Amino acid sequence: MIHPDTEIRFVSEKIGVGVFATKMIPKGTIIWALDDLDIILEEDEIEALDSVRREIIYKYAYLNDDDRYVLCWDHGRYINHSFNPNIVSTVYEIELASRDILPGEEITCDYATLGLDEPFECEPEEGTSSTVVMPDDYLHRYKKWDQLAREAFKRLNHVDQPLRHLIQPEFVDKVNAIAEGRADIDSFLTLYEEE
Repeated sequence: MIHPDTEIRFVSEKIGVGVFATKMIPKGTIIWALDDLDIILEEDEIEALDSVRREIIYKYAYLNDDDRYVLCWDHGRYINHSFNPNIVSTVYEIELASRDILPGEEITCDYATLGLDEPFECEPEEGTSSTVVMPDDYLHRYKKWDQLAREAFKRLNHVDQPLRHLIQPEFVDKVNAIAEGRADIDSFLTLYEEE
């Protein structure tokens, strides 16, 4: 589920729509959490669908660490990727604001989290000359993501968390321990090492 202080807005003809903050969302806020309404599909289930639905699922779903496709039930599926993201993914099925997100700002995650098998050409964006995501980009970025997550977790207990109740039961103790400074995060790289 996406944070309630967000809405879908048109970005451009090439990109389509994106998710934007309607109020200031402080650093450390859970922006998205996997929830029981999200649809989880095996690849053979998707392949058995008609071409229209199959295309939509492949466009908007993401591949989780169990090699299953997750299609968000709400407008979380419209979060775009960026070379300058303002949220950071974690291994705990939550994404956190890595800095304060201002009203009217688009919410974006890092392109390198896509876990691609081949290079991917992206739209140019302000503030970077990068236009291609490479399959091994995560190897060059995971330390930065881990540090961003570490810093965001320090704020977790100090900001309003309307999605906190959606943290998956198997992660609650670990997330609480990290937020309280009793444990360190598990690196994002662990998602790739298990493959």
